[in-house]
Amino acid sequence: MAKPLVSVLIDTYNHERFIEKAIVSVLEQDFPAAQREILVVDDGSTDSTPEIVRRFELHVRLLRKTNGGQASAFNVGIPECKGEIVAFLDGDDWWAKDKLTKVVEAMSANPTVGIVGHGIIIVGRDQSEQVDVLREGLRFQANTVEGAKLFRRRGAFLGTSRMTIRTELLRRIGAVPESIAIQADEYLYTLASVLAEALILVEALTYYRLHDANSFQLVEGPSSQQLLCKQRVLSALVKSLTQRLEEFGVEADLRHTVLEFTQASANQIRLWLDGGWPWETVTTEWRLYRIVHPDARLSHRVFKSLVLMGAMITPPKVFYRIQRAFTQNGLYQRARKRWLPVPEMQHIHRERRTG
Repeated sequence: MAKPLVSVLIDTYNHERFIEKAIVSVLEQDFPAAQREILVVDDGSTDSTPEIVRRFELHVRLLRKTNGGQASAFNVGIPECKGEIVAFLDGDDWWAKDKLTKVVEAMSANPTVGIVGHGIIIVGRDQSEQVDVLREGLRFQANTVEGAKLFRRRGAFLGTSRMTIRTELLRRIGAVPESIAIQADEYLYTLASVLAEALILVEALTYYRLHDANSFQLVEGPSSQQLLCKQRVLSALVKSLTQRLEEFGVEADLRHTVLEFTQASANQIRLWLDGGWPWETVTTEWRLYRIVHPDARLSHRVFKSLVLMGAMITPPKVFYRIQRAFTQNGLYQRARKRWLPVPEMQHIHRERRTG
C-alpha cells in the first residue's frame, strides 16, 4: 500500500456499545479509502471492544495496550501513523460522511495551518441534538495575547473527534505527559494552536455522544470522586503545558493567557471540594465569567456582581453547595430563563433539535 495521506487514530476504552459505529463512520467516508489508514488503540478494555474491532481487521489496524489513559493511548498510536495528517476520533463518537474530505481540502488549501477543527453535534442520552458552530474568528494562532484570547474560547471545536493535525507538528510537540489521563487532546490542540495556525470550519462534522461513561464530560450530578479526578487532570494539564510552552520560548504573559481558563477551572473544582478563602471564590468565578461571557449585558454583570458579593462572606464549599442547589431547582431555572437568562456566547451559533 502506498503511503496514506490521512491516518485516522481512534482511541477507545470499554466502548463495546459504541466502537462499531465509530469505525463504520470512518469506513463510510466519501474520502478515497486508498488515501487513508485506520488505527485503533485499545487502552486495555475489559469488555468486548477488541473483539468488535477485529471484525474490521481487513480495514483497521488494532493496537492493544495495558490501561493507562488517553495520553498513553496517543503515545502508542501517533508514532505508528504513516499519514501526512492525523485525524483523531474517540471510540464513542462518530463522523459525518464528508468529514475527511472537508478537513483535507482545508489543509491542502492552507499550507500554514497546522490544526483544523470544526463544528460539533452533541447527542444527548435522549437522542436530542445540539449543533454548535463557530460564527467568527475561524482562523487564528495563539502566539499573541489576542490570538490566545480567541483560542481559549474555541477549544470546544478542537477536541478529540474534531481535531486533525499535521504529523510533522505532532512530532514537534512530542509525547503527551501520561499524567494527563483523560484530557490529552487539550495538551495537543493547545500546543498545536500556539506553534501553528488553527482553522475552524463552519460545518458540524462530528457527533459527540453524551453517556454515563463519559470520562471528562460530567453529564449530570458528578460525584466527588469524578470531580477530584477532573481537578487533578486539569492541574496536571496546566503544569505540563506551562513547562512545554516555556521550553518553546513562549513568554510568561502569553502562557498565562493561554492557560488562564484551564487554571481557573481547576481552582474552581478545588474550592468546591476542599474549600479555601472566600476571596479565592470571587477571583476564580469572576475570571471564568470574564472569559466565557465577555459581551454580557450590564444587567447580567450586575447580577453576577451581587452573587459574588455573597461569595465574599461565604466559605467556598458552602457557596458551591448553595449554587448547585439553585441550579437543580426547577422554579429558579424557569425564573432565570424568563427574567435573566444566561448570556449567549455571541461567537457560537447554537441550534437544538429534539430526538
